[in-house]
Amino acid sequence: MQEDSDMSDRNFRKMLEAQWARDNFVCVGLDSDLDKIPASSRVADDHYGSVFKGQTITAFNRAIVEATCDLVCAYKPNVAFYRRYGNEGMGALQRTIADIHRLAPDVPVILDAKYGDIGETNEGYAEEAFGLLRADATTVHPYLGGESLAPFLARAEKGIIVLCRTSNPGAREFQDLLVDGKPFYQRVARNVVGEWNKNGNCAVVVGATYPIELREVREIVGDMPILIPGVGAQGGDVQMTVQAGKDSRRKGMIINSSRGIIFAFNSEDFAQAARRETMKLRDLINQYR
Repeated sequence: MQEDSDMSDRNFRKMLEAQWARDNFVCVGLDSDLDKIPASSRVADDHYGSVFKGQTITAFNRAIVEATCDLVCAYKPNVAFYRRYGNEGMGALQRTIADIHRLAPDVPVILDAKYGDIGETNEGYAEEAFGLLRADATTVHPYLGGESLAPFLARAEKGIIVLCRTSNPGAREFQDLLVDGKPFYQRVARNVVGEWNKNGNCAVVVGATYPIELREVREIVGDMPILIPGVGAQGGDVQMTVQAGKDSRRKGMIINSSRGIIFAFNSEDFAQAARRETMKLRDLINQYR
């Protein structure tokens, strides 16, 4: 595979804006669980009968990308689905990102890693995300404050996507705690837009499963991009998500679906099933914009 030798012209926000201009707001989550990959895509060792995990995941992801790359605004591999398979899995993650750069050079890659640690450690995480893995953006935790995120925020060409109001049912436990009379997630959103976005490279995460909170955060962050997980298998409503999440230009949304797209098949034709579901979600989003 021919690798891209120059990544310097890849700017996450510009790439995202270009996809929005094409009415592409779907982000495909490449959460590629080996146990769910169809037999037709499994790469096996014929001699020993074992499955080559890394090669299987890479081949599956490549087929998904080839089938959907004209319909999406981003791809989002979650690092946990690759780390679980050790060196084979991380190799598959590297090859998948390289495949996206080659097959869909105008589509950004969001590494869903939820990094969060003290500054020196985040230096290493930033190098992993943007140097080793060559992602265009990554998700980060705000809990340690803006000082700890400095190694990420300094990468002006990269997208730094801060967890704000997550899609899981337990999000209320801490994110709804009041700080100066306002929920904590709103304080996070205000810090992102007011303190951390000096390079114009920040975005926030708000789950589709909380449309009221999504609307509140949109009012705080203005036209900043919002990564919106939770549509599809998690039950987020597309119409409510779009109405709450669109910005003043009727854009600004990175609406993610993972299982609902990549595991939509009921036959061996998984790539075409993924394309159909991506197109269906794309059309719904644009219908409600």
